[in-house]
Amino acid sequence: MPRIAAPTNAAQRELTQGKILAAFGELLFSHGLPGLTMTDVARKAGVGRTAVYNYFADLEQLLVAYALDETDRFLNELRAELAQADNPVDQLAVYVRAQIVDLARRHLPPGPAMSSVLSADSYARLSDHVGDLNQLLTTILRDGIDQGYLPPADVAALTQLIHGSLSASASRTGGTSEEELALHGEATVRFIQAGVGAVFDGEGRPVRIATE
Repeated sequence: MPRIAAPTNAAQRELTQGKILAAFGELLFSHGLPGLTMTDVARKAGVGRTAVYNYFADLEQLLVAYALDETDRFLNELRAELAQADNPVDQLAVYVRAQIVDLARRHLPPGPAMSSVLSADSYARLSDHVGDLNQLLTTILRDGIDQGYLPPADVAALTQLIHGSLSASASRTGGTSEEELALHGEATVRFIQAGVGAVFDGEGRPVRIATE
């Protein structure tokens, strides 16, 4: 009989599910999705293969659960960081840095690749969460324009361009050290801030370019 590591059955189930999701994430990072099996996940998690199937019917369901869990975690942490920034330009920097680190760490397949391995229903569930990220960035950009930190622009188009730049940038960070990733992140922040028209004073602080 397996050793119970949690005080209740519900807590034990949550613990086991967390181990499975963590193992899946580590395997995605180290090996990628192609060729990955439920047996690999079970072995990495230290549970029986049957136990994995008790939580997830197949690899697609596991992939969706992992992606949703990671996105929820990322959104919660990001919102907390954004609340500490003084203005929309600094918030944009927080958003870009967080995305660079998160995309480099998670190694989830990009959107087009995800759509090729998921059913339409599963992909739609992920798209809803991606929409939350889009809305967060959209709000930052709109606030920047409304408060005079950014010039008027097509916010929807800017959101698409920024996310496209972030995805392309993250694809070039595989195998980099933490220091290299940080430098890469700062370069990406400066590139994107300049691209949306942010202006800074001599001390590097964002300044308004239009009256409110």
